[in-house]
Amino acid sequence: MKSWAEELLQALNRTNSDTEIFSKIEAAADGLGFEFCSYGLRAPWPLSKPKTRWLSNYPEAWKKRYQEARYFDVDPTVQHARRSQSPIVWSDALFSGVPDLWREAQSHGLRHGWVQSAFDSCGVGGMLTLARSSKPLTADELAENEVKMRWLVSTAHLSLKRVLMPTLMADPERGLTDREVEVLKWAADGKTSGEISKILVISVDTVNFHVKNAVMKLKTTNKTAAVVRAAMLGLLQ
Repeated sequence: MKSWAEELLQALNRTNSDTEIFSKIEAAADGLGFEFCSYGLRAPWPLSKPKTRWLSNYPEAWKKRYQEARYFDVDPTVQHARRSQSPIVWSDALFSGVPDLWREAQSHGLRHGWVQSAFDSCGVGGMLTLARSSKPLTADELAENEVKMRWLVSTAHLSLKRVLMPTLMADPERGLTDREVEVLKWAADGKTSGEISKILVISVDTVNFHVKNAVMKLKTTNKTAAVVRAAMLGLLQ
């Protein structure tokens, strides 16, 4: 007999629709005792204002209010998720600095919740929230179910990243040559074009040629931005 995890993973791998994937995550959350769930995915680029995508089954009125009030900017669960991958349970203390947000969330039935983030080597971040309107989370419940909840975070991240990232970001790294990546690696270490030319035993003009191509392929405006973007995409590891 297949395990809960195996069945869910196979179901997620059989679809390329973000809504179908989220519906399966929603069903898994319900099976764990949560009537609400939300998943946010953040692309690593641009650094100044990363593109994000949110999926949730929260009440429509709350989703609208959350956006209008720009609660995302002050939500302590989001702030925690950016700093740590450790799960956190909703509490009065957690929301003490944003009483309006906490009061309004509760008025829409979002009274008890659990949050954990996920990050990968390419800089893509995700955050899964499981919530419900009644029954606070107990230590016994977490001891019994938190392994599944943590596994759901990782699986949701992998599955939704697979289908959402192509729409959030093109694949500018495709087409970079090995030499272009090599030049960017040395540039990331602070080497000048002259120093790179000596290291790779090529001319300075050739180094600059590779840099120019990388800048164009990565859709950036200069070498520094190209190096940062390549690093964020995991190309320099």
